[in-house]
Amino acid sequence: MVKIEDLKFDENGLIPAVVQDYYTKKVLTVAYMNKESLEISMEKNLTCFYSRSRQKLWLKGEISKNYQHIVSITADCDNDALVVEVKKDGPACHLGTDSCFNNEVYHNENEKSFSFDMLYELIQGRKTDKKEGSYTTYLFEKGLDKILKKVGEECTEVIVAAKGGSKEETVFELSDLAYHALVLMVEYGITLNDVKDELAKRHVVDKKVKQETMK
Repeated sequence: MVKIEDLKFDENGLIPAVVQDYYTKKVLTVAYMNKESLEISMEKNLTCFYSRSRQKLWLKGEISKNYQHIVSITADCDNDALVVEVKKDGPACHLGTDSCFNNEVYHNENEKSFSFDMLYELIQGRKTDKKEGSYTTYLFEKGLDKILKKVGEECTEVIVAAKGGSKEETVFELSDLAYHALVLMVEYGITLNDVKDELAKRHVVDKKVKQETMK
């Protein structure tokens, strides 16, 4: 475990801190900490930074209430930079956006961006802003029974594909199941973070069970 005394602060007594969303791993912002703000951050489990422009400490969310609850702080190999993983209460940027990093400079056209968070947001949009001809909108219009029926059908198709021994077909059917499961989540107001938190709890339980069986 690295101690604060082991960290390398610059000539102004500062160390850069890359703030990252605990769930999505998206970079939210880059700020600076000094020894005092780092100590406050660790004591309160809330990000506290040092403002170079105002020459003072500032607790993120003190005014906006968009607090950032710290999960972990990790130093790099040289101990001169930090990654701070947080669970945030609201937008990270003062402009009201989820992250400060929104102005794309370059994107390799050969690489397709995808995340479950992006797909979840797209599905949410099909429910709130119905689009004619959209299969997702169609499911929401038909209601819960239709959505549940599709989830059940996709579960069966996953089993059939896996039993048949085809990895490619199983991946295809698992993708269908994942999509319909997300539609069900949106219908119920269940977020990806809700599921991640539940799985995190089970991971702890699983470790305990494993330890008990090894006795």
